[in-house]
Amino acid sequence: MGNIKALEWRYATKKFDAEKELTSEKIEILKKAFNLTATSYGLQPLKLVIVKNKKLQEKLQNFSFNQKQVGTASHVLVICIEKKVGKEFIENYFKRVKHVRETPEEILAPFKEFLIGDFEAKASTEITQWAINQAYLSLGNLLTVCAIEEIDACPMEGFQPDEYDKLLKLEDRNLRSVLVLPVGYRAEDDMFSSFKKVRRPLEDVIIEMD
Repeated sequence: MGNIKALEWRYATKKFDAEKELTSEKIEILKKAFNLTATSYGLQPLKLVIVKNKKLQEKLQNFSFNQKQVGTASHVLVICIEKKVGKEFIENYFKRVKHVRETPEEILAPFKEFLIGDFEAKASTEITQWAINQAYLSLGNLLTVCAIEEIDACPMEGFQPDEYDKLLKLEDRNLRSVLVLPVGYRAEDDMFSSFKKVRRPLEDVIIEMD
């Protein structure tokens, strides 16, 4: 399936087949896609929690306005942001850069010090919003990869983050849940799968400047 055909095939799945599970190979692809998502400065202020436990999923469904996709999906992906992004976090990033690319410290130092100073000058709310923006980038990337891999998915903002955080003990990991993505395979009787996509005409959304 070509990329555009895959995007035409995908839709926000309203009903999953609870008997069908994604293979470990498919989950590994999603893990790698998440980790390869572009993020601002390459800092990756995100973590992905993968839930594959129907009893736990049912509990999460209660905190998702009872959206049944959470309880019946093969897996539930919870995209989280790091609650602490500061000097130590940034220094650890540059240690990885130095290790992987063997970049000399004298080359890395100016940009590292700039980032540390920039983040120390930001309000915590500004850093949080910045991290949330990165979470949306990862969601978009995951949705595209799901479509290419013919994995059904339903992106969700409609859930209670505080309750998710408590249930998944995210606070112990200094994480905060931001987005939820149930994944699996659509049920044969999900009528939404056959609906035509409703999109604005290309000429209404594209501006070309020659």
